[in-house]
Amino acid sequence: MSRRLLQLVIPVTPERRMFRIHDPSVDPDAPGGPLPPVGALISTNREQLWVGSLQEDIDVRLVLEEWDAAPPPCGDTWDEEAKSAIYLRGQLSISMGLAGVAVRGLRLAGGVGDYSVRVYAGNRDQVTRRYAQLFDRHRNPLSDEFQQEKKTLEGLERYLVQLWRESLRAGRQGAVVRCLTRGRLGPAATRILAR
Repeated sequence: MSRRLLQLVIPVTPERRMFRIHDPSVDPDAPGGPLPPVGALISTNREQLWVGSLQEDIDVRLVLEEWDAAPPPCGDTWDEEAKSAIYLRGQLSISMGLAGVAVRGLRLAGGVGDYSVRVYAGNRDQVTRRYAQLFDRHRNPLSDEFQQEKKTLEGLERYLVQLWRESLRAGRQGAVVRCLTRGRLGPAATRILAR
């Protein structure tokens, strides 16, 4: 059974309708990055994962989780799902473009290697629709009423990003097999695992 090793819940301000998860040594604005995720939930290359949002002016809620193996599926609680892989050197950063860095150099228990990633999104269309309705009700977007209603939309669009390294669990099982072959667990354990 998989175990969650880390959970981080933060507000993120998408720039150009996206935020970026990447190895801290990578400049997400350098040439060679993924294409913007227009019409898609994610866009990736080897060291970057760009998550597409439908917002530019409203903060979204991000839950980032690291697991020791593939977590159980989240079921029907999310509207969209995407899967990918990313190479990280034991840390990750979350960039919001001109809005700054939400997380810089978060240390991962999985260390250096390829991580499987599952991204879930919820309430994207709902927030977009409700934000457009604000402009129908209030002619002045600088008015107090508009700004108060806009604050109620903050964090309503939400994302769950889960990442894990398959080799972690495989490495632990490999250690058990190595112990068995050296005779450290005894013949009874060898028989149980051989079945």
